[in-house]
Amino acid sequence: MYSILLLGTVIMFGSCKKFLDVVPETSLSSATFFKTESDFEQAVNAAYVPLRAITNNNAWVLEEMHSDNTYYARNTLFGAVDNTENVADFAVPTSDGITTNTRVRDLYRQEYQIISRTNQILASIDGVDFDAASKSNLKGQALYLRAYAYFELVRLFGKVPLHLTPVTNREEAALPLSSVDSIYDQIKKDASEAVTLLPVKSKQEAGRATSGAAATLLANVYIELKDWASAEGLLKTIVQSGEYKLMDDYNDAFSNSSSNKNNIESVFEVQFKEGSDGYNGNFMYAFLPRPMLAEEVETITHVSNPQPLSEEGNNIPTPDIIAAYEEGDKREDASIAYITLSTSLRDNKVYPYIKKYAKTHALQGNTGTDWPVYRYAEVLLFLAEALNEGNKPAEAATYLNMVRARAGLKATTAVSQSDMRDAIFNERRVELAFENKRWFDLVRTGRMKDVITAYGQRVVGNPLDYYYPSGAKPPSNAFTVLDTVYPLPAEEAALTPYF
Repeated sequence: MYSILLLGTVIMFGSCKKFLDVVPETSLSSATFFKTESDFEQAVNAAYVPLRAITNNNAWVLEEMHSDNTYYARNTLFGAVDNTENVADFAVPTSDGITTNTRVRDLYRQEYQIISRTNQILASIDGVDFDAASKSNLKGQALYLRAYAYFELVRLFGKVPLHLTPVTNREEAALPLSSVDSIYDQIKKDASEAVTLLPVKSKQEAGRATSGAAATLLANVYIELKDWASAEGLLKTIVQSGEYKLMDDYNDAFSNSSSNKNNIESVFEVQFKEGSDGYNGNFMYAFLPRPMLAEEVETITHVSNPQPLSEEGNNIPTPDIIAAYEEGDKREDASIAYITLSTSLRDNKVYPYIKKYAKTHALQGNTGTDWPVYRYAEVLLFLAEALNEGNKPAEAATYLNMVRARAGLKATTAVSQSDMRDAIFNERRVELAFENKRWFDLVRTGRMKDVITAYGQRVVGNPLDYYYPSGAKPPSNAFTVLDTVYPLPAEEAALTPYF
């Protein structure tokens, strides 16, 4: 409850509205701050800010490396197994439903930062008189962000405290764990209201939540809950809106470091900005194998100040995801590339890396590539899934084939509902590879334990294939914690009697 308490009592805002940024200037009390439209604009900007830390640092660990899509490039010179490796190895230390893993702790706190900031906004905005259209827009953004944060939390942790009002003291910070059903009810309520309040993409400032983003989030919730009819209706509305379309080239679906941001395929993406303002990201560097010489780094990044990389590389595409691409799938070359590391301890010094985020930029460790949260391609695949689960596989094929055609593939051969279900599941894997979707797909479709058990057996049985040097192997507890949710953070448990 650290984040809820801290951020419920102190708010730090800045004045720039164009980049959803926050430049700390002073500490202000919520009792004196929320008085004008400008105050709420700054507060909403602040509510977006944790998304950068979430996507840059932790979400890819808990949601992509915790699957069969990516692993780490083991460097035995790096030393002991760390918190990131625990997650990738399905060996998160767990006792009485809590964990000391810092990746789990940090993401949990960052989601509650969003919740705390949006609670402050939503508790005050209706009581202040200013332009109605602006108020609806700002309130809708706050509702979208709170719904998004709780959706991440409930899928990752299951039961969590449901804070809906500002917290002003330690006693209020400790709430009982709410049921999964009650959390989903609140997410649906927030997202549904956001759909009605937010403008469409073409009328919204680039990078902010839109009615289409809120509708996609709500449809995702319905799919998670297997409410296929509700999902279908929402998704058809998005498709029929004319606000989105697939980019002609899959490469162009993703932001460059300083261009192609929030393009016509983007439904919602986390905004980063290259430069010295402090809004940059560096996740592509975390995704590079190691050790890398400076000249090897430069071949990928083209920066003017290449520097060597040590320690361990993470989010390295597995042989499993590489094998998942069909022959001729254009997405494979757009998503994965290879590099030879001359100082690697492995006999085979060739490593794959995630190419879709490896965009040219100026300075090492400072990129402006945005993180894709929802793309129109996923809207089409969501709609295909909803239609198929509604026993309309022929109609589902229409939307599945739109995605396949862009990838240079022939129409699906799936006809039955069962075959179409597998085809959509497999299509999601390659279309949305490295976008933090795989873990959630494995869990919600009930495939996680079978898939990860088999994957774990391959890693343990053939460590050389999974980027281990000769003689090295996974830890003895690898692939022993196959839970569908993460344990709650131990440091937060110390602040509450409820977990």
